[in-house]
Amino acid sequence: MKNIIVAIDFSRCSIHALEYAIFLANKMKANILMVWVDNTTSDESVFPEYVGGSRKEISNNFDELISKYSALLKEGEISYKIRKGKVHHEIANQAKYSDAELVIAGTHGVTGFEEFWIGSNAYRIVTYAPCPVITVRTSFEFKNQIARIVLPIDSSLETRQKLPFTTKIAKYFNSEIHVVSLYSTSIKAVQQKVDIYTSQVKKYLEEENVKFHVESLQAENITNSTINYSREVDADIIAIMTEQETTTANLFLGAYAQQMVNHSPIPVLSIHAKEYIRVQSR
Repeated sequence: MKNIIVAIDFSRCSIHALEYAIFLANKMKANILMVWVDNTTSDESVFPEYVGGSRKEISNNFDELISKYSALLKEGEISYKIRKGKVHHEIANQAKYSDAELVIAGTHGVTGFEEFWIGSNAYRIVTYAPCPVITVRTSFEFKNQIARIVLPIDSSLETRQKLPFTTKIAKYFNSEIHVVSLYSTSIKAVQQKVDIYTSQVKKYLEEENVKFHVESLQAENITNSTINYSREVDADIIAIMTEQETTTANLFLGAYAQQMVNHSPIPVLSIHAKEYIRVQSR
């Protein structure tokens, strides 16, 4: 069976991520592995709510979670793993070891200068994980369906690489994918590249028999434009690449993926570009 990893620190945020993971696992027919990381020897207090807890206390809390939530998982099983080190490293290592299909991480989001100085802990997991990661806020009330997935398309070479996994998620839930062509410049050659990529995406979705809708937006800031559009259509997930087009506005605010993870009120599915594509494009 497939494996879904959930970063757990026993906070409300991470329990919400667990509930979201169960929701996904029931459609994907996946096992769930909860991972808690003892980082007390590190200066990186990623999970401050539970630093200093003994291994016995942690195990007892995991047993309570399994007792409470195992009946909600229709197939597969819920288990846990305790690791020691830096949280993002150990979540990534466990994902590799378990050949995980997906990692789910809760996030509170960040605001203001916090983003510049320490970044988002959830974003660190996104950066290091070897597989796609969904970050979900505690405030997001998910339904029993993923009806609409927003798929922003820009001029970067990597932008189309999120399509296969996003399509896989769409098929699990019979979702409609909203393909959004983002024009972050008035330069015709760049806009034409976005149009070409969008046409390729449309062809792929037609061949995969996935419902889709196409929209185009002038976007001085592609993060804000993507989030605003997603709110307008009541989207359930935004699918992005961790490598994405940058503009002057985005460079000032930080990487596109980091902005999305930190600021989106809607769950964000982050997918890494394949290394050989990056090598070929240099």
